[in-house]
Amino acid sequence: MKILNRYILKSFLVPFLATFFIILFVLVMQVLWLQFDKIAGKGIGVGHIMQFLGYIAQMQIPLALPIAILLSSIMALGSLAENYEFAAVKSAGISLQRFIRPLVILMVLLSGLNFLFLNYAFPRAAFKFKNMLSDLKKTEPALALIPGTFNDEIPGYSIKFDEKYGKNDNLLKNVLIYTDLDQNQPNVKIITAETGEITTEKGSKYMTLILKNGNRYEELPEKKRDYKNGATLPGTKTTFTEALINIDIEDMSNVDSKDYKQDREMLSLKQLNYYSDSLKVPYDDYIASKAKIFLVRAGIKSKDKDTTDFSKINENILENFDDEGKGQVLNNAVELSKNTLDDIEGFNSVLKNKRKFLNVYDTEYHRRLAFSFACLVLFFIGAPLGSIIRKGGFGFPMIMAILIFVIYFFISTLGRNMAWASTVTAPLGGWMATIILLPFGIFLMIRATKEKGIINLDTFLNPITKFFKNLFNNKDKKVIK
Repeated sequence: MKILNRYILKSFLVPFLATFFIILFVLVMQVLWLQFDKIAGKGIGVGHIMQFLGYIAQMQIPLALPIAILLSSIMALGSLAENYEFAAVKSAGISLQRFIRPLVILMVLLSGLNFLFLNYAFPRAAFKFKNMLSDLKKTEPALALIPGTFNDEIPGYSIKFDEKYGKNDNLLKNVLIYTDLDQNQPNVKIITAETGEITTEKGSKYMTLILKNGNRYEELPEKKRDYKNGATLPGTKTTFTEALINIDIEDMSNVDSKDYKQDREMLSLKQLNYYSDSLKVPYDDYIASKAKIFLVRAGIKSKDKDTTDFSKINENILENFDDEGKGQVLNNAVELSKNTLDDIEGFNSVLKNKRKFLNVYDTEYHRRLAFSFACLVLFFIGAPLGSIIRKGGFGFPMIMAILIFVIYFFISTLGRNMAWASTVTAPLGGWMATIILLPFGIFLMIRATKEKGIINLDTFLNPITKFFKNLFNNKDKKVIK
């Protein structure tokens, strides 16, 4: 048995290691390609680039591991079945469950390893990765700005422009800037310009923005307004051919800030659970306060049972009033209903946002656990599938593995989005892919144990074939008569 255990482990580990590093390389290159324009030609040393790739690799290992397990299990078992080695083992009286027992133990260990990566290495790598991106944005502030949308990365400023061009992407076209957004004052300044240029000296904490051919609008402070002419003179307008703005960008790379550290990707399971519990208290308090407001608006002063004697009051409420009183009651009821509905609509949107913020942490907590368990689930799909299809090599197993993992990833993403929207609970959303695919793995294992295909076509084709045979036989008998 020891020889057989070593053989099955070797048959699995050789394709597993090969596919794992290939898949990890592809995933790292995919992320690097998306971030390539932010690091290429920015004077970054080879050491920093290798460190950057290391952080990306640590973030992609939990994703590459289950894909490699699925693919290598199909390849290993498929190759054994294709070369009739699996049949020889069965003829010796060894069942499929006993044959793959060493692999099951290995999968448990790999699931534990994946959990450790998701709980410790992944949050740290995500923190360092975003830290390096933020440092790049500070070194090259133009990288933080995206055309066609308002950019709020710079505290106190909201910048929008149509196009970014030039050798270093530091030239802007049709610039619109809102300033003093971090001040609790109504005099927000608006600056427009036909073109703009971003210049920053190395090591400087200021970004210099040179604007050309534009206008500056400024709303007058309330203490300086002429209230007699307030309607016609709300602010001032200044035209310029060139203007220079120095913007403090020191806070752009402040990764150690509290808000930045609350990013779910940078938190361990313990921290996710802590933030979830911390958010639950103000969420419950908010619901309780709004419920109290609704009760007060409805005229309900107490939730205790009403002890009023209604025996002398007409069940039809309006009949207890004269004509004038009926009109007042109806008007008050309509007005109260409108106000309540408006309040409920506003409360509903705020409640959804608060609930979604809470769901994000709850769902991420369960997704991490489910993704750790995915190594085991995908193995129980890949191993019996390989023995059924009896195809080794790299071609067909790769297609099957990609198809299955795409289905798993799609269901997982769907569950996450549904959990964020409170359509399903956070645990169900996090475990949805596992819950759906685990029965499929059990089904495949049963079929493989009984040496049956995925679908027995004879079960469906035999009744149809029998029907047509009987039909033609009856026709032949009628012709003979």
